[in-house]
Amino acid sequence: MHTLNFAPRILYLTQDPEAVRQQLSGLRLRREAVSNLRDDISTDEISPLPIMVHFDQELGRYPYTGFSAAGQLPIARDAVRHAKIEVVVGGKRYGKGSSREHSVVAERAAGIKLVIAESFERIYRQNADNLGLYTSTNFALLDQIERGESILLDDLLVGRDAVAAAILRAGGLLSYGQARLKNIAPDNQSEPATGSDEAPQTLFEKIIARHLLSTEDAPGWLKPGEGGFVRADIRFIHEYYTGMCAHALDSHFGDALTLHDTPSIVCFEDHLSYVHRSPAHLKYGLVGGVKNLSVAHRNFVSRHGLTDHGYLQQLEAGDPNNTGSEGISHALMAENYALPGTLIAGTDSHTPHSGALGCVAFGVGTTDMANAFVTGAVRFTMPETLRINVAGPLPAGISAKDVVLHLLADPKIRAGAGVGKVFEFAGTAVQSMSTDERATLTNMTAELGGFTGLVEPDQETVRFIRERRHQDITLEPWMRSDTGATYAAIIDIDGTQLSPMVARPGDPGNGVPLSSLSERVTIDIAYGGSCTAGKREDFDQYHAVLSWAAQRGLKTAAGVKLYLQYGTQGVRDYCTDKGYLAVFQAVGAEILQPACGACANCGPGSSSEPEEVTVSAINRNFPGRSGPGQVWLASPATVAASAIAGRLTSFEELKRNI
Repeated sequence: MHTLNFAPRILYLTQDPEAVRQQLSGLRLRREAVSNLRDDISTDEISPLPIMVHFDQELGRYPYTGFSAAGQLPIARDAVRHAKIEVVVGGKRYGKGSSREHSVVAERAAGIKLVIAESFERIYRQNADNLGLYTSTNFALLDQIERGESILLDDLLVGRDAVAAAILRAGGLLSYGQARLKNIAPDNQSEPATGSDEAPQTLFEKIIARHLLSTEDAPGWLKPGEGGFVRADIRFIHEYYTGMCAHALDSHFGDALTLHDTPSIVCFEDHLSYVHRSPAHLKYGLVGGVKNLSVAHRNFVSRHGLTDHGYLQQLEAGDPNNTGSEGISHALMAENYALPGTLIAGTDSHTPHSGALGCVAFGVGTTDMANAFVTGAVRFTMPETLRINVAGPLPAGISAKDVVLHLLADPKIRAGAGVGKVFEFAGTAVQSMSTDERATLTNMTAELGGFTGLVEPDQETVRFIRERRHQDITLEPWMRSDTGATYAAIIDIDGTQLSPMVARPGDPGNGVPLSSLSERVTIDIAYGGSCTAGKREDFDQYHAVLSWAAQRGLKTAAGVKLYLQYGTQGVRDYCTDKGYLAVFQAVGAEILQPACGACANCGPGSSSEPEEVTVSAINRNFPGRSGPGQVWLASPATVAASAIAGRLTSFEELKRNI
């Protein structure tokens, strides 16, 4: 019987910053004395931006250095390692946010062996499995650990699916992959995921059924909660993770490394082209380290002959300050690659963006992608599906961002009803949306805690692909959910009653109708961009507001900086052809080339001081996500209107009050 021993050095991540400091100084708290565990601890807090230039054991100096309690950051560099912490305890939705595997690497490198929480976000827990970090929701284990007793491995694996258990027993995914995935069965092209040819299926189940792989630990079809592997039509990675992926692959395979089906691998440099203007990178001296990430990325691309979308300064001669990239990975995937019925895996939590085109697209961690690069198999756990019916028409001025902020504020979603699930967006309002607007919904499945989001393809999908790629496609009859398909729940939203939404700083789920705020906070920064809000239709919204303002001689309010950043070169060219730039310049906006930018705290538009207030069209506003200031989330139209007013304001309010 395999047993494990954990030193009774336990860190309870509580809402009391002093209690956290005292534990790191040697105080041992008893489980029964802790009642205020922090919920929603994000990967941005576990591994904040300054440590992201590392991808090895150096990360062990930094875990939780972004952890926020009562507005304080109580965990210093090296504190966890010096305190010899082996067990960490948190509340609900531990590890929410991005797919950055740096969080788990940092925890393990600091000496942490076990994380116990009330619940975990999907990608974080899968990353932990893949690297051999144990996780559990069984708080009774703490009593045994405090008494110095051994823990049975079987007790840690209670409730885990067969694949997760096998990976943990193997010591991690790469070892498991070499032992179990060398001779995977041919792709399953027909058998439905429910195991019955006659059972009605969701579109998600149909796509999964056509991509499932039969392995030693997983059959050719899965029930919800069971783990398995799929073949991806496209696997993609970006420069924040390529170095870590290459490091892991080289450590395991050395010169013998061979990648599986390289034509189906796409690489991107989309995050870091503006670091020379990023407040955080400049403050912490990270620009040099970022260059190392780009070098590692380009070396990997060159070594294996992979398709790569790089920085503009590599492509366009002339001004050395011509920064930016070809485009943000998610936006380029939707514009150039995604097709209905296909399956895409990428190293980013916002990979579901492409689900707007009727495909299954989901995010994975770095080790998941490393394993997929060498075996062709992508790990996943079969989820249930939520159907989100949005009735229309939406009122004038209400966009997909308002819809998703409304959904994020739903008490059931805030309590975790969407964690690990598929969000199938439907209803007359969704049917009337453009693909760009649908992509806002599927993109922010990440904030909803979901596995992925998708919309059934229709003639709008056909139009989008023809317009963006000059490619004609034919939708197949099976590309829809069947009548009578099983859903975990159906959530109905009366879109006709929606009004402009904002989300208070700290979490995308802090949504409230803008009209409910009796006092309107003044702003310092307005930012429109990112994969969520840097699309063509987003720029149509920015332009509608700002052209109205320019016609009246209005500019951005005194003391407010307005940044507009394209999502792709295609969006830039679209805005140029439409004549938008003259309007943007007339109101005082700064136009930025395509990049993730301020959304990832990687460029202009990030705050530099805690007192600064930002209104942003990005997807998440976790503590520290876009600088140390306070970030309010809003739609593109509300961001533009607020920039003119100098305070949180909708376009309709701006028109009434000017």
